[in-house]
Amino acid sequence: MRRVFITGASTGIGAALARHYAGAQNTASTDCAIGLFARRRDLLEELAASLPCRSAIYPADITDTEALEAAARDFVARYGAPDLVIANAGVSVGTHGDELRDVEKLRRVLDVNVAGLAATLATFAPAMRAAGKGTLCGIASVAGFRGIPGAGAYSASKAAAITWLEALRTELAGSGVSVVTICPGYIDTPMTQVNKYRMPFLISADDAAARFAGAIESKRRIAVIPWQMAIVSAVLRAMPAWLYDRLAARAPRKPRDVQI
Repeated sequence: MRRVFITGASTGIGAALARHYAGAQNTASTDCAIGLFARRRDLLEELAASLPCRSAIYPADITDTEALEAAARDFVARYGAPDLVIANAGVSVGTHGDELRDVEKLRRVLDVNVAGLAATLATFAPAMRAAGKGTLCGIASVAGFRGIPGAGAYSASKAAAITWLEALRTELAGSGVSVVTICPGYIDTPMTQVNKYRMPFLISADDAAARFAGAIESKRRIAVIPWQMAIVSAVLRAMPAWLYDRLAARAPRKPRDVQI
């Protein structure tokens, strides 16, 4: 039996990943157990009812560490140590670094995208380390490679997530537990649907889930998806600061009044 636990599971990439691993979108075995963690109970119940496998729902905010710990204990007690944990929960909101009121937005984004990710993986790591197997996966973003204007909080959170996951990977070396970092580009989800600008190489959530699963199965240390964004991100990382500043200054901005 394959045991998978996913946060941010109610919509978007999280729900697509749940469908993928449950076998609803591929020919994989339905002999699995899926743990679904997100804020919206109604959406979790609807998703769980549609999956052709055993599932357990955990409606809570990712910043509630006690709720995460309780969910991990319950999932392990029911099904055993997971084979895969995907820390997918995340939020995004437009920010300006010269606006003091946006610092509160930064705190929330860091709490969800970094501390929430770290807590998710840490709650399951002991059971997986004891089992000597499994994969911990964190969903970061290509936005973590450079500071994106108008999205400083999101970029900072994803840069921190990438670094945290790298450190975790080295800490668990030799334990039998793998750590995979996924850095998506633009995925068609509620988070990106508020953007009013063109998003290159946009892919669907179901397509993204299948590609994520491939990277996870291969135990890639860090995977940029889709592959076209890997080329773009490599160019951006190599770009000198003066040129990046000139180009980024003219880039469109994410809406500041919508948090997704």
